[in-house]
Amino acid sequence: MSDRDAWNSDPAASEPGSPASRHSRSAPVASDDMLQSADHLIQLALDEDLDQRGDITTAAMIPPNATAEVRIVAREPGVLAGGVLIECVYQALAKRQRSDGESADVGSVCVEHLLPDGAELKAGTVAAKLSGPVRSLLSGERVVLNFLMHLSGVASLTAAFVQKVRDSGAVILDTRKTLPGYRLLQKYAVRCGGGSNHRMGLFDGMLIKDNHLAAQSSRSPAEAVSVARGYLNSAGLSVPVEIEVDTLDQLSDALSQRPEIVLLDNMSPTQLLKAV
Repeated sequence: MSDRDAWNSDPAASEPGSPASRHSRSAPVASDDMLQSADHLIQLALDEDLDQRGDITTAAMIPPNATAEVRIVAREPGVLAGGVLIECVYQALAKRQRSDGESADVGSVCVEHLLPDGAELKAGTVAAKLSGPVRSLLSGERVVLNFLMHLSGVASLTAAFVQKVRDSGAVILDTRKTLPGYRLLQKYAVRCGGGSNHRMGLFDGMLIKDNHLAAQSSRSPAEAVSVARGYLNSAGLSVPVEIEVDTLDQLSDALSQRPEIVLLDNMSPTQLLKAV
């Protein structure tokens, strides 16, 4: 799903369900930590868009009491992620508007979710209906769509890889290569796409990478795993030990210490087949 036009907020979209796939994955749980992380990003996004003056175009063009109903429509096939943030955006916007002295109900946008996160989409799928003050709908529109586009893009690409390995028993995992502040959201989007989360950070899983081995060149992969286990035991920690190898000899050596996970790096398909 391209960020340019994957989503649209449309006051005259088709009814939900007719062009949409009814197949969906189990909606992943949106944790309190994730929603708290999202709140910070939402505030940042609204600050960037509205600054001190607010939405001057909407203020000039739209009467304060105008109301409308709109539908959020997917323009491309994919997988929905980020729908849980729609209310969060408009709640934050309403709080901001009230603090700026606007009427108490100016930001009261009602959201009706028609599909859960993890649902498969076709072009024309209506994901949600929104109703409320036009000023609020327009001022929060881009922030909502940006979250939907980005997170649904992550979910959609994940789902494509999950589909490719569906009969192999393989599991698609994510990485720590996330945007600052977006880690919990992007990992949530991976789950929406049917993937699974690897470690959340450097604190909840031990991954001995090639650079760790290079920094201690006299230490073999097996010795590195043994040292890692000793550290965890002394610290009273119970987390998996993973090690990265890029040759079959390193793999054989590492396996002698039975690490929970081995990351096979920079191997050809032939090498991977032998390793597995």
